[in-house]
Amino acid sequence: MAVVDANVLVLNLDFQPLNVCNVRRAVVLLSKQKATVIEQNGHIITSERLNLQSPSVIRLVYHIKRPRPVVKLTRKEILQRDEHTCQYCGKRGNDLTLDHVMPRHRGGQHTWDNVVAACRACNHRKGGRTLAESHMTLLRQPKRPPATPTYLYSSYVRAGESAWAKFIGMDESAAAS
Repeated sequence: MAVVDANVLVLNLDFQPLNVCNVRRAVVLLSKQKATVIEQNGHIITSERLNLQSPSVIRLVYHIKRPRPVVKLTRKEILQRDEHTCQYCGKRGNDLTLDHVMPRHRGGQHTWDNVVAACRACNHRKGGRTLAESHMTLLRQPKRPPATPTYLYSSYVRAGESAWAKFIGMDESAAAS
């Protein structure tokens, strides 16, 4: 990945995380003096006219008022909520499927409380039956994940952006693992 495509955490004026952008967008915000650099990632961006330290965390110089973020019900988010673990047998992996605890053809809804990650074998074994009919149990009850900065941005910290941990409310030991 090129240096200009690396991730940058964008903070509001009050240091609350707003979103993630790439270095190219962050440099535009910095050059227009709409943001300041809080952390750098150690790379250098060179252009025809200047050399610049690549930012890792920037802070806007004005406050953005926006609605609270909501975690959307997607396959990616369900797998993240369930930590890529089958909720029936505990098998971990990236080849998991989604299963409706109460099957849709029996009135089950496509909601956070009814969808879990399942391995192919468990999903096939359960089929279109309820938990009681299939004699299976869940490792933990499904629920909507919180839309906190820790939940929303912790995957970036685990992927190598350890400097972000203090801005999203993660402790250093969780960031290291």
